[in-house]
Formats: sequence, structure tokens, C-alpha cells
Amino acid sequence: MKILVINAGSSSLKYQLFNMDNTSVMAGGIIERIGESQGCLTHNIFIQGFEKKIVREQEIKNHKLGMPLAVNLIIDSKTGVIDDIKQIDAIGHRVVQGGETFGSAVLIDDKVKQAIQDNIPLAPLHNPANLVGIQVAEGLFPNIPNIAVFDTEFHQTMQPKAFLYALPYEYYTKFKVRRYGFHGTSHKYVSKKAATIMGKDINKINLITIHLGNGCSICAIEKGECKDTSMGMTPLAGVMMGTRSGDIDPAIIGYLLEQTGMTIQELDIVLNKKSGLKGICGLNDMRDIHEASAKGETKALLAVEMFCFQIKKYIGAYAAVLGHVDALVFTAGMGENDPIIRAKICEDLSILGIQIDPEKNREKSSGPFYLHSRDSRMQVWVIPTNEELQIAREVVQVLK
Repeated sequence: MKILVINAGSSSLKYQLFNMDNTSVMAGGIIERIGESQGCLTHNIFIQGFEKKIVREQEIKNHKLGMPLAVNLIIDSKTGVIDDIKQIDAIGHRVVQGGETFGSAVLIDDKVKQAIQDNIPLAPLHNPANLVGIQVAEGLFPNIPNIAVFDTEFHQTMQPKAFLYALPYEYYTKFKVRRYGFHGTSHKYVSKKAATIMGKDINKINLITIHLGNGCSICAIEKGECKDTSMGMTPLAGVMMGTRSGDIDPAIIGYLLEQTGMTIQELDIVLNKKSGLKGICGLNDMRDIHEASAKGETKALLAVEMFCFQIKKYIGAYAAVLGHVDALVFTAGMGENDPIIRAKICEDLSILGIQIDPEKNREKSSGPFYLHSRDSRMQVWVIPTNEELQIAREVVQVLK
């Protein structure tokens, strides 16, 4: 069974073609700078041990013109990995916001597209682009099933005590104001992977999964279900991130509007694009921040301390929510590749039974590895995320 996974952004489009008989990637790539004067298509081929990279730069006016470029490479007589698009069994689409409408992946029809449209106010930057990706795929791949997989679906198991804000209840019923959570596909993938490599039944263990990329979120998972997550109604909430503020006192909003004369739109840009690590030290890439810290730059050191301190607090809170925790799981860019951050987050957590082995923590691996010591009562794992594979797996389940 062959599944094409599409992740359409406002000016980009990522895609991967999976052979689900062995869960291998046959081809994939990204189309960038869509709508600009000079776009770029980077296409990778992976088949029978053969790997090839193709880069083409040209104007790509829109998604409708961009996607055929990738499809032509997939079926080209010289670069193709399949002979005909009819060999694709289904197409899986990442959709950021499913609201309360969707608690699982669904076959896309007119009602589903309308629901995605209706949820645009909750994700104005993402859902419109996701919808465009669906429309383009429907035109390019007639009679092939399209399935939507939502970032928010994994978190739909949260109870009202976890997802409601202490605002007038009518704001929830009228305006859908609540915690939705994001990175759900990543949290679901690594939690299932953790259970497998630990030799445990996912329905019998509790996990705290820690997704640390430019965007960061933490999830409390009880017996395979999300009980709480750090991101909120939008991906701005939770811990500080690369450029996002994370949680702040809501009264700060009004205070800054009065003091600076900014519009609410300008302040929104500050909170999303100019805050977090970047706001503290001027840098948002942790590799650059480590380099600055090594030189003794105080703001870089402060940014690292703040970042790890906030994550540590969530671990403590979620340990209390879950009652007991079988493992911490680090994933995504920093989670997978930054031993300094992992060590600082885990230090002084012996109260939770966490002790890591410094040598294991410094390991570099493309696959999962553990970093807990022999004396640690809680396991600690690094598991590379694979959201595209998780989407492909959910597509297969819908087809079945």
C-alpha cells in the first residue's frame, strides 16, 4: 500500500510517499517560497538503497502549480519511484486545527472540508493553507481517497477540568475558547514508540512526552491518552520557545498596549515572532545560544536557564497529574540532539526518581536511545519523531 502524505503551509508544501508494506519512504521533499519570484523544489528519492537529491529553482506561483512538479518527479521515467499516480492508494493531509469536531482521522468529503473551513478562526495561519493542499490533491488525484489527520485530535481525550479556561463559560460555548493542544501527531507517535521499545502495553503505562523544536510542547499521557498538554487555544501557550513567549500574565497585554502604543496586531507579532529565547538573548537557535553561552554572554546563559526551568516545572506538574510516570520521552530538534538541554532539564529531579547517565546522554543516534542510569526509578528516552509516518499509519487505519 502506497500513501502520499501532504503538509501544506502558506508558502510551502512538504510531501512524502510511503510504502506501507515496510513503512519505508520512497520519495519526498519540500516546495518552498511559493508565490515569490524564485521558488525552490527539493526532491529526494529513496529506493532499494539508492538515494538521490534533486533541486530545482523557478517561480512557483501557487500550490496548484507547485504540486504537479513534485508528482512529475515521482512518476518520471528517470527519477520516478512509481509508474502511475493510480498506484497511490490514498493521500494523508496534515490539518492543524480540528477543533472539537474531530477526535480521529477522517475520510475527507464536503462536510469535512466545511468543518475545516469553520475552524479557520482558531488557526487562521494554518487551516486555509491545509485546505488549499486538500483542494489541489483532489484535482491532481481524482478518485483517490483523501484523509485528514489533525494536530489537535490526540488531545481530545482531555477532560473539561484540563481544557477549560477560568473565563465566563459562555466564551467556551459561543466562541470555542478552550485548550486544544498541538503537536498531537508527534506526541502520539513517540508515546507508542516508547511503549514498544520498553516492551510495555501502551494502555498500562504513563508517559511525559517533551517535544522541543522551535515550537515546544509537553504532554501528560495516561494509558495512551492525553490528560493535559502545555500548548493552549493556540501554539503560543506553554513554555517559552524559539520566538514565542509561552505563558504570560494576561494583564501584561493591556499594560504593554498602554505603555507602547502598539496595536493588538503589532503586539501579537511581538509575542509570536520576537519573544521566547529570541526575546531574552536575541537568538532563537539553541546551537547559537550554546555558542554564545560558552563565551560567557549573560543573556544567552539566562535564556537557557529560563527555558530548562520552565520545562522542569511542567514535568513536576504532570507527574502530579499522572500520579506515577514510567518514562520521560524527549523528541524533536532539541529533544533529539541537545544533550546540554536534556541534562539541565533532568538535573535535581531525583525526587521523581530521575537519574541520567552523562555518557549515554552524550550519545548520538539516528534512532531511539535511553539515557537513564541503572539507579533511575524512571526511564528517560530520546525518540526521534516521525509525524509523517504517523499520518500515513492513520490513513491506513481509515482505509481499513
